[in-house]
Amino acid sequence: MRKAEEDQGTMLLQYGKASLLGGGLAFAVSLLLLFLFAVGVSRGLLEEGLRYQLTVVSCVLGSFAGGIFAVRQSPARGLFVGLAVGGILFLLQLTISFLFFEGLSMEGGGIGLLFGGLCGGAAAGILSGGGKKRGGKRKKRRGR
Repeated sequence: MRKAEEDQGTMLLQYGKASLLGGGLAFAVSLLLLFLFAVGVSRGLLEEGLRYQLTVVSCVLGSFAGGIFAVRQSPARGLFVGLAVGGILFLLQLTISFLFFEGLSMEGGGIGLLFGGLCGGAAAGILSGGGKKRGGKRKKRRGR
């Protein structure tokens, strides 16, 4: 195997590792936010009719937090890593809903969760400005 192929393989592994860790963090953050929202609803601070909106907000914020973590860990390509984190968060939510509930229908709110996760991850990828930057070599200007 050539050196360039080995470098591409390690870069792909770094992207995958960062995306999976960011997706796990996004899932944990959204669960924490959902718990806080549930406490707010039970104490009467938030309306019960806002359940779907609060779920999408927790998905966006969780994906944003996980996306920032993943983009900081990956070497470059922040937008793609952020979108991957949003997709991983949605797939984790989909898996949990199939395991414990009747399923997640796209008509019953699945589209909002998908776009919330993708938008939160994309915003993290755009706003965090990428990961570890490599220092560029400047060419020395020759004096005349």
